[in-house]
Amino acid sequence: MSCRRCLVSGRVQGVYFRGSTRRQALALGLKGRAVNLRDGRVEVIACGPEDKLDVLCRWLEHGPPSASVTCVSCEPWSGDTDFHGFETL
Repeated sequence: MSCRRCLVSGRVQGVYFRGSTRRQALALGLKGRAVNLRDGRVEVIACGPEDKLDVLCRWLEHGPPSASVTCVSCEPWSGDTDFHGFETL
């Protein structure tokens, strides 16, 4: 199992981005979380098979219809991975 941390910039708060990300992640069988950050970005930490993480990372590039993503930066994550499902905080 691999984990990635992605930071998503643009109009990504107040547009159901975290909830849509949760739905996508659960459909892919991933665990993790999506959190609004104070600076307006959304942080997504997702864990699972590499191919499924690739799919989620590609989805994050556009997000839900009401979002306007300008940048997605993903990197391997080695922090806390004790996730139970996919949470939105």
